[in-house]
Amino acid sequence: MTNRANFGDMERLRRPGRIAGESAMEKQRVREAVWRLLQEKKVSRFPGAYGRIPNFVGAEAAAARLRELDVWRRARVIKANPDLPQRPVRRLALEQGKRLYMAVPRLRSMRPFTELDPLHLKATPFDASSIGGAARLGRPVRVEELPAIDLIICGSVAVTMDGARLGKGGGYSDLEFGLLAEAGKITKRTTIVTTVHPFQIVEDRFDMLPHDIPLDIIVTPDKILRIRRRYPRPRGIYWELLTAEKLASVPILGALRGIK
Repeated sequence: MTNRANFGDMERLRRPGRIAGESAMEKQRVREAVWRLLQEKKVSRFPGAYGRIPNFVGAEAAAARLRELDVWRRARVIKANPDLPQRPVRRLALEQGKRLYMAVPRLRSMRPFTELDPLHLKATPFDASSIGGAARLGRPVRVEELPAIDLIICGSVAVTMDGARLGKGGGYSDLEFGLLAEAGKITKRTTIVTTVHPFQIVEDRFDMLPHDIPLDIIVTPDKILRIRRRYPRPRGIYWELLTAEKLASVPILGALRGIK
């Protein structure tokens, strides 16, 4: 298995004078460098890395490694992202009888999460773990219907060893976390884990805004990396950071904003 990117290959990611508080443009440069590296090293799989949470070679091995975590074994309720590289994680959760929640794509519903309960599934965990399978077989639920979340699985484009994370830039994972935090579904005991290829672990420092989700654990196909948490977790939704476009495109945000 290849090593994480500290790397002659990643020299383009390390520029003199880099400091915390980088712009969105700088974050995007990190994303694009990681996407490029994954493709150059032929460790990204269908449908390609660019513009996505990259589907990496070894995603199944990273999912299997989760079995080693006490927090995984104890977890009964898991919230997971819908992206392809975390499908093996979702499948494993359902196979082990864990209740799984996935966000509706782009939170386009007043019932913004889909519940997959292994006790009531009329399909295999493999079928139910896909985006289409979840939409077809799951039960749409309102935020207030969710139980307390034991474990969050999130997809990432780039991560650092001090717990910073970059997604693909849409901000939906952060919004999902904010909605659940405001509703009291996430507590200090909720662990945040990502599965990535080692090349997605970068040495760059990038700004973590109040709404950005920090990591507790990074899992690669061959390692479990525990983070000594440096960044505070989002407390909820940061309305002052939302654009009018985002408020208009996510129905539940408009509804909540109307009663604030």
